[in-house]
Amino acid sequence: MSLERTLVLVKPDGVQRGLVGEVVSRLERRGLHLVGLKLMRIDERLAARHYAEHVGKPFYAGLLRFITSAPVVAMVWEGPGAVALVRSSMGATDPAKSAPGTIRGDLAVAIGTNVVHGSDSAERAAVEVALFFSEDELVTWESSLEVWTVGE
Repeated sequence: MSLERTLVLVKPDGVQRGLVGEVVSRLERRGLHLVGLKLMRIDERLAARHYAEHVGKPFYAGLLRFITSAPVVAMVWEGPGAVALVRSSMGATDPAKSAPGTIRGDLAVAIGTNVVHGSDSAERAAVEVALFFSEDELVTWESSLEVWTVGE
């Protein structure tokens, strides 16, 4: 499995509810490697670029209003198959369809306020990481624990 990077956002509801540490902890326990993290406000321009694939859909305006309503925590996680690991850790977009034990299954109630965003493919992850982070904001470092999570 190849080493990947993926974007994770703790959305405004997750930040407001004090769930940032819980999300970080779950991804760390999964064996993923944090290489970028920042608290930020997403402005209208960044929101429009991030959600460009949803332009014209009935929920688009609501997405923009929500993601710009309060701070988010943007993170870049790295590891073998990081995109799939984050996606399975998050659970289904609709919390009612998310399995217990997933972030959304345990912590979210409504589809519109579902705590986290994660890139849905390695290709999309590369685009999203570049939207939220410059290369010099990402820190390459070696964890002495990787032998226990990545293997040889």
